[in-house]
Amino acid sequence: MMPLEGHIEQYANLTPDKAAIICEGRTLSYSLLWQSIQEKASRLKAEGLREGEPYVFVTTQDEHFVVTYCAVHLCGAIAVPLEASMPQERQQQIRDEVNGKSSNCKCSDILYTTGTTGQAKGVILSAEAWNANAENLTDRLGFSQEQLFIICGPLNHLGSLSKIYPTLMNGATLYIMEGLKDLDAFFSVFELPYQKFATFLVPSSIRMLLQVASKNLAAVASKIDFIETGAAPISQADMERLRQVLPSSRLFNTYASTETGIVCSYEFSKYGCEPGLLGKPMKHSSVRINEDGRVVCSGATIMSGYWGAPELTAQVLINNEIYTSDIGTINSQGMLRLQGRQGDVINVGGYKVNPTEVEDAVSDFEPIADCICIPAQHILLGTVPKLLYVPKPGQEVKPKDIADFLRGHIENYKIPLLYEAVENIKRTYNGKLDRKAYQNN
Repeated sequence: MMPLEGHIEQYANLTPDKAAIICEGRTLSYSLLWQSIQEKASRLKAEGLREGEPYVFVTTQDEHFVVTYCAVHLCGAIAVPLEASMPQERQQQIRDEVNGKSSNCKCSDILYTTGTTGQAKGVILSAEAWNANAENLTDRLGFSQEQLFIICGPLNHLGSLSKIYPTLMNGATLYIMEGLKDLDAFFSVFELPYQKFATFLVPSSIRMLLQVASKNLAAVASKIDFIETGAAPISQADMERLRQVLPSSRLFNTYASTETGIVCSYEFSKYGCEPGLLGKPMKHSSVRINEDGRVVCSGATIMSGYWGAPELTAQVLINNEIYTSDIGTINSQGMLRLQGRQGDVINVGGYKVNPTEVEDAVSDFEPIADCICIPAQHILLGTVPKLLYVPKPGQEVKPKDIADFLRGHIENYKIPLLYEAVENIKRTYNGKLDRKAYQNN
């Protein structure tokens, strides 16, 4: 098994002048990238970094991240990339947690989760897991040497970090940018002399592009080989709109998490737009549904455990299987379909309401830009669904308008009884709805 750094060295010899990374007008060829990794590794060793020791560093959205990340591995150490916006106090807590310690299992990285469903945890990933993720993505999505892959998301999270591997392991080119704050900068990437472009976009970014830049997206449609989405549910309406704007592009909805790795992916541009449908397991992954309806994942991509938390690890990693908090089914074609998450389901007088189903239905209501469905207390009825929503600019949206629209789209007991217009919906840095932030709403 050749590690990522071995592939970079190989292409530094085979295609030394080819661009490996482009960022804000700067280009690192494969030869320069490999030279920079070696030089950084030498400096880290001189500073005292030892084999098997965690190295904590703050993520930057540029070529320097890739150099540092690979250099740590070249030293035989463990990469611990932290989100740049993480408070200094929390950064120091993590440094204290990992400094001077080593892992009893194979460990390449420790990725700290966002903690949207509980306390943030350090997920241990092996080099074997990263290679299996890369092969899963290459096999299902079709990464190739001719591609330029655009990374918009945070490099310390699985969604974007996992794309470094198949891109560079296939000798292709990475374009790294910091989010989609500057849409002109995003669309200018397509002016570069490449035949195939691809990217990973969370559903909230896809919705934003469809709402404010659908014409720009259509103008580059012929250049887009594929777009992958994941990290959060994408609505059927957004899938259908994206397929209309990009009729010749391959569009994938992927099931993955830091703990499970990249597990399933469904090509909705080819097989149809169905919310929650995430396709068959990839070559190195397996999925089953247990007696409680929970999604259970196994295979080479799963984590080795949580750093310094054996009791917590034992709750989710049992007999080499990850017991997720996701509720799902597997259809007759062997495809995984998600139905929500444990703890998110709202119990309304004995009826179970999946908030993502409500949010998906509301996404079809044109005057609303974004929304989240949460449990709330009604003075007479107890727990009921409440909808927080963001009207589009210039739109006046009354609760009755939303309720009237939802009748006929979802069952009556799922229609929210409480409504509140808000300026924005809270999301995590990687685009997930931050349900934890509304627990005491």
